[in-house]
This record gives sequence, structure tokens and C-alpha cells, in this order.
Amino acid sequence: MLPYATIVEAEAALGRNLTFLEVVWFRYSSWMPDYLLYYHSILCIFVVFTLAPLPLALIELGLPASISPFKIQPKVRHPPTVFFHCYKEAMRTFILSVGLFQFTCYPVFKFVGIRTGLPLPSFWEAALQLLVYFLVEDYLNYWLHRLLHTKWGYEKIHYIHHEYAAPIGFQALYAHWGDLLFPGIAAFAGPVLAPCHVVILWLFGSLRELASIECHTGYDFPWSPTKFVPFYGGAIYHDYHHSVGYHSQSNFGAFFTYCDYVYGTDKGYRYRKALLAKLKAPSSDYNEEGQTHGFKNDRKFD
Repeated sequence: MLPYATIVEAEAALGRNLTFLEVVWFRYSSWMPDYLLYYHSILCIFVVFTLAPLPLALIELGLPASISPFKIQPKVRHPPTVFFHCYKEAMRTFILSVGLFQFTCYPVFKFVGIRTGLPLPSFWEAALQLLVYFLVEDYLNYWLHRLLHTKWGYEKIHYIHHEYAAPIGFQALYAHWGDLLFPGIAAFAGPVLAPCHVVILWLFGSLRELASIECHTGYDFPWSPTKFVPFYGGAIYHDYHHSVGYHSQSNFGAFFTYCDYVYGTDKGYRYRKALLAKLKAPSSDYNEEGQTHGFKNDRKFD
């Protein structure tokens, strides 16, 4: 909650006029307790995960031919029950794991200095913080992901996330509770090490969820971030990881490719990419024999 009763008081304390965004922030947050502002981060993830994958899912179900040239595994078509099941189970697990975890973290973020007041961060401050947060999370999650591909980690935890060999956007949170909780803790490492404004925390949570959804779309569009963001893996990079499944020892990076390159865990992907380029074969024909609707068993969905 802001310590100012009016905008005039806030401007007097800052020694300048508030910007447009700061006025909006004042009117929204001046009456709201800090813990409610922090809990908005849970709401941001919920809204992004619910809405962002939906347009592509509806197009894939209703007009698949319009986007089939961009589908990485074009022979795989998921029925509507898969989309619904994936979303339902993902949200249930998210609320019961990451959601509850974030509810308990408010004292920690208050202690480390996540602030809610004025002034708002500048554009460059926000951009630098977001870059650091993504790099820190990506490095930590690279090693967590490798642990999840050990025999114990995969058979006890990670197998759920790999149920779909041809991923979809709603698969971003479709996982065992431990598969969401521990990477979620890694995501908070950046804000703990370099505290930010709560608005940046919302933005970071939303952007990382959008990136995770994009990595699981199963489509490589001309406008995909991979084409524009250096070292960004994206859907085509992560799709390979899912297609190999348990045996995958490649492409562990959550968002970027630098860890896989440095530690040599992208060799399989690069070899296959070079081979397909040489043979001029479609880059989507690596679905495992015997898979049904892109997942590895004939489990029925309720």
C-alpha cells in the first residue's frame, strides 16, 4: 500500500510529476495491501496459461489445414479431449503446487525487497532485470532438467510431462507437481538475488509462461521468436526434446540454447538438423512408431 493519500503528496515526495503509468499505478494500488499486489503474480500466470494457447488450439481443431505447413509433426493430430484433459490437469496441479507455494512466499519477497511503491522502474531497468532473471532461471533449470532425465527423475516425476510426444501449448504446465514446483523455485532465484518492483515480477511471470507455451506449441511459424531472438530455442528446439522422450539427452534449456551448446547436450539435435538439411527431408518426420495421437500410450481421458 502506498504511503501517499493523494497524487499531489506522491509528486511532492518524488519532487516531480508522476508519469502516466505511475498515475495509473497510484490509482490502482494506493488502497491495496502489498500481499494482494504480490498475489497478482499467480493470477497473471493463470490468465496467460488459459488464454494464450487457446487461439492456436481452436485453429488446430477447427481449421488444421490452414496451419499444417508450419506444424513440426504434421502427422500427429490431437483430439479435443486431449486439449481439455491437458488444461484441466495442468491447472489442478499448478494451483495445488506452485499456487500454494507462492502464497507462502510473500514474507520472503517482502524481506528481500520486492517493492510496490513509487517510482516505477524505467524501461532500461526493467529490461535489464528481466534479462538477468531469464538467464538465471534458464541456467538453474538446465541442470534441474538434466536431473529429471535420470532414470529415477524421469520414472518418478518427469514422465508425465513427456506423455505427449508431439507437444501442445497447454502442455507447458502439464506435469507432476514436483516438475512444476522445483523449476518454479528456480524462477524466483533471480528476483530474490536482484529484487525488483512487483510489476516486474508480474511481467516476468507472464513472459516466462508465454515463452514456455510457445516452446510447446508444436509449430514453427515465420514469426516465431526463434527467428529474431539470439540463442532462443523455441518450439522447433523443444519439440525435438519431446519427440525423443525418456532417451533424450539433448535440448535441456528451458528457453535458451547456450547451456546445451556449452555443455554439449545439443549434439543429437544439431546432427539431426544437419542430416535433414542434407537430405532435404521434412523436419517433422520423427514421431516414434506406435504413438497414438502424439502420446506414448493408449490412456483414456475422462
